[in-house]
Amino acid sequence: MFYGFGSGKVTIPGFTIDHVLDDIQSLNVRAMQGELPVTAISAHAYPYVSDKYWIMKTGASMGEGYGPIIVSKKYKTMDELKGKVIAQPGKLTTANLLLQIWYGDIESKEMAFDKIIDAVLNDEVDAGLLIHEGQLTWGEYGLNKLIDFGTRWQSETNGLPLPLGLDLVRKDMTKEAAVTIREALQASIKAAYDDPEGSIPYAMQWGRGIDTKLGEKFVKMYVNDVTYDMGERGKKALEHLFKMGSDRGIIPVVPEVELL
Repeated sequence: MFYGFGSGKVTIPGFTIDHVLDDIQSLNVRAMQGELPVTAISAHAYPYVSDKYWIMKTGASMGEGYGPIIVSKKYKTMDELKGKVIAQPGKLTTANLLLQIWYGDIESKEMAFDKIIDAVLNDEVDAGLLIHEGQLTWGEYGLNKLIDFGTRWQSETNGLPLPLGLDLVRKDMTKEAAVTIREALQASIKAAYDDPEGSIPYAMQWGRGIDTKLGEKFVKMYVNDVTYDMGERGKKALEHLFKMGSDRGIIPVVPEVELL
């Protein structure tokens, strides 16, 4: 998504772009303080920061029939996890929100997303909720996939994309400036799609244990048409997610979904 910025092909007049790299749960916490002018967050975290940030219609990570997965070394079905412990990648991650909505009766333990596979293999936990590259590499470790949240979401929402991550702009900017930033992000994404020979190697600098072929597959899973512009489908998906969380008493307030 940020290849256009990183390569210098896209600039934002009047602004200097400084890339701040952090894991998503840390960005969720930083957004609670309104720390960064523009930030990625988990969709789950937005109700807690909606007073501080606008949602950009560009830059969302949404799965079309795929998403976070639960894996285990010993077990093969979700029913077998009753009374067991699932590692999850952060309280405010969307993966954890869905875990609490669908399987809130199973005990969970928070840990860094990139430590979960090892924790499952080392028997620290009975199962793990995987995000990022783990959704593709789990089979290499001989693990069992018990459920794909993206598949379940799609079947329960009549085909809506699964909202996982959002890109936000802080509300202390003028709307004109915020829209300019959003348009520049869209141009950065287009620059990446127009130049895959440059953008895939650029993205692979942050790949964790995957080769270029797998990296390209992962990129195209989560930088897709709804990333470029989430549109009405993306908005409906967000509203549905927030209502589900509210109905289960997990999200305290359902925010208005106003797309910038």
